[in-house]
Amino acid sequence: MYTGYLLFTMKKIEEYKQSMMHLRDAMDVINGKWKLIILLVLQHRPFRFKELVREIEISPRMLSKELQNLEINGLITRSVLNSKPASVEYAITKHGKTLNTVTAAIKEWGRKHRSLILSAAAEKPPDV
Repeated sequence: MYTGYLLFTMKKIEEYKQSMMHLRDAMDVINGKWKLIILLVLQHRPFRFKELVREIEISPRMLSKELQNLEINGLITRSVLNSKPASVEYAITKHGKTLNTVTAAIKEWGRKHRSLILSAAAEKPPDV
């Protein structure tokens, strides 16, 4: 009886460790202030670099860093356009689109969280 419980517990611990590893893997890819926002914007259509800077209101240096990371992880593509002057366009990949449900869920959670916090602040009596 005790051996069965111990094996069950060890199996659960291993499953827990595996799930933590998967979560860390995912967070390594999408972690940061800008990555999910970039992916959300690119869900609608491809954007040129300067368009993304304006749309997201991010510094060019930070955008460049985040785009490189997203490209390395196969979530976006970078295409050099044959134009004068040369420009670059970024688009979400099929693999990147698999995060659409994640971004939608996080957006919804953020909406509810903001509402909860604002409601709590409105109910709090002012300091005298």
